[in-house]
Amino acid sequence: MELTGKQKRFLRSLGHGLKPMVNLGKQGINPAVVRQVGESLTAHELIKIKVMENCPLDRDAAAGIISTETGAVLVQTIGRTLLMYRPHPEQPEITLPGPAQENP
Repeated sequence: MELTGKQKRFLRSLGHGLKPMVNLGKQGINPAVVRQVGESLTAHELIKIKVMENCPLDRDAAAGIISTETGAVLVQTIGRTLLMYRPHPEQPEITLPGPAQENP
């Protein structure tokens, strides 16, 4: 899924007041973290992930791995915080403005 600029701005506005739900620490990304991120995305659709200083991955690498493993889209990166979005497969709560662009 690819988001337009307008959709990203909309999601950034929704994510402004959110607190990080997942912290990536010295263990980096493992199956338990991927499962936790997936469950959080299913429950909330839009989450923040904090990449701690002791994490062996930088924020870009962490965002790439999480996006690939969970099917989420990186909306924004601020410092060491990632804002990720994945619509609920059956009953999405967040309605994006305009149509979502599917990647071929």
